[in-house]
Amino acid sequence: MTDFALARRNMIDGQLRPNKVTNTALLAAIGELPREKFLPEAVRSVAYADEDVPLGGGRYLMEPMVLARLIQTLQPQPDDRALVVGAGRGYGAALLARLVKAVTALESDPALAAAGGQITKDLALDGIQWVAGKLELGAPAAAPYDVVLIEGAVQQVPQAIFDQLAEGGRLAVTVSGPPGAMGVAQIFVKDGGVTSGRPLFEAGTPPLPGFAPPPRFTF
Repeated sequence: MTDFALARRNMIDGQLRPNKVTNTALLAAIGELPREKFLPEAVRSVAYADEDVPLGGGRYLMEPMVLARLIQTLQPQPDDRALVVGAGRGYGAALLARLVKAVTALESDPALAAAGGQITKDLALDGIQWVAGKLELGAPAAAPYDVVLIEGAVQQVPQAIFDQLAEGGRLAVTVSGPPGAMGVAQIFVKDGGVTSGRPLFEAGTPPLPGFAPPPRFTF
């Protein structure tokens, strides 16, 4: 039987700390939350492995190091309002809920959303509001957001999501590379109404559905 508490400590000490995850509040949240509870029972034994874990339906829970570094880069603050795009079964949203005032968890897959909502109740997690809808449209009803986390790789971030960032807001995501190449984790910041990004590190994050760029017409 897997000792999940030990596996959680080993993940923090062996995967996160050596890879520049130093935010004490984030590390405390990771240490307290049972990552295995956010996974289908059949794959809980690999909850703390250094890899993306399948959630079903072609979706994945991001590997611990990539997810932690993206959240850390967002510099979440206690009064922030956060949006998680592609929240899956809610692990990233749960981590952010320990660090910010309120989290909107957006999910397009009904089965994942239902599971995430139930896990939120089972673990008595406060500050998370689940929303069903197309991921590429964001969740405008609760906008603007101080931080946005996209839990999966996208080819490009839609303008609709950038528009939901508050002034000074931060968005973290893995942008897919060309076929056969690694993606790149990036941070985007809105300053003076203009959103600009910079690369952080390479990441082989699985893609989210619905984020292909619109077709370009050629003559």
